[in-house]
Amino acid sequence: TTSIVIQLLGGVLPFFERLRKEGAEGQKKINQYTRYGTVIVAAFQAIGFSIFLMNLEGQSGAAVSNPGFLFMLTSVITMVTGVMFIMWLGEQITDHGIGNGISLIIFAGIIARYPRGFIDMFNMVRVGAMSIFMAVVVLVVMVAVTAAVVLVTEGERKIPVQYAKRIIGRKVYGGQSTHIPLKVNTAGVIPIIFAQSILMFPRTIATFFKDSQFMTAVVQWLSPGAFLYTVLYIGLIIFFAYFYTAMVLNPVEMAENMKKYGGFIPGRKPGKSTSDYINNVLVRITLPGATFFAFVAVLPQFMQKWANLPFYFGGTGLIIIVGVALDTLQQIESHLVMRHYEGFMKKGKLRGRRG
Repeated sequence: TTSIVIQLLGGVLPFFERLRKEGAEGQKKINQYTRYGTVIVAAFQAIGFSIFLMNLEGQSGAAVSNPGFLFMLTSVITMVTGVMFIMWLGEQITDHGIGNGISLIIFAGIIARYPRGFIDMFNMVRVGAMSIFMAVVVLVVMVAVTAAVVLVTEGERKIPVQYAKRIIGRKVYGGQSTHIPLKVNTAGVIPIIFAQSILMFPRTIATFFKDSQFMTAVVQWLSPGAFLYTVLYIGLIIFFAYFYTAMVLNPVEMAENMKKYGGFIPGRKPGKSTSDYINNVLVRITLPGATFFAFVAVLPQFMQKWANLPFYFGGTGLIIIVGVALDTLQQIESHLVMRHYEGFMKKGKLRGRRG
């Protein structure tokens, strides 16, 4: 969450924008601020979670036998220390391995739940709690949704670009044709994570006001599965998809860079006409991508109600699995090609789908 916030601030605050343009040194400073922000966010969430545990009661009594300041302090220290260790471990994997370390750790944690879930589903079929037909339908839906997430993640719209020929001395420069690849879903999983963080914030605040009827109602309204939660969740995902795309892709800057180096889009004048065209393309391709990912994000709620699924399928987890797997595979391909191997796949290349 902290990393996403700082990425978004890079497009809003000049300070972070300057750091982003400073290269490796700027990235080191950004990583340092991300660590500080992570400690603050982790401490805040740990306090809320410890208060929730102290107020939790079951049939056998209270969940915490000795609630109080000491329990809260030890809980916060333990959870924040764990977060910092995981963050350090992720950085070591990133620096000395292949792929993004934190993403791979999250990937492993999500994947580890699936074998137990499939075993539970098999046991439900065996005892008659789920029909064989329903189990087959669930498996088909899972495969189809996973394939669709891969297609949307890799999908892109290619805008053709041509460069005018320039003669300098006896040499001819330019004249080649290329393209600008615009992802159908530029933001990836970031809008979903950000939407979850925003909707979780009021619930975290509510733990500090356990005696307030209004805050109790807020928790019910913003609990996963509630109608208001679902509507706000979908709306925030689509909003942040557009917001993040606008932060990382600047059509005006892209048009100016093309004009500077003698590039142009066939049928479009350099400058404002080009930037307007790129902006219109981004607006059109972002909506279906964001809408589909919003559907995937709310899919677990419907799967558990409709099919009585014993495990969590879809949502952020599925998108992270697909995104991390594709990103890691692409990095493996790059390393193999650099070392003159044929590649992990036959042609050593992952291609995006054409728009």
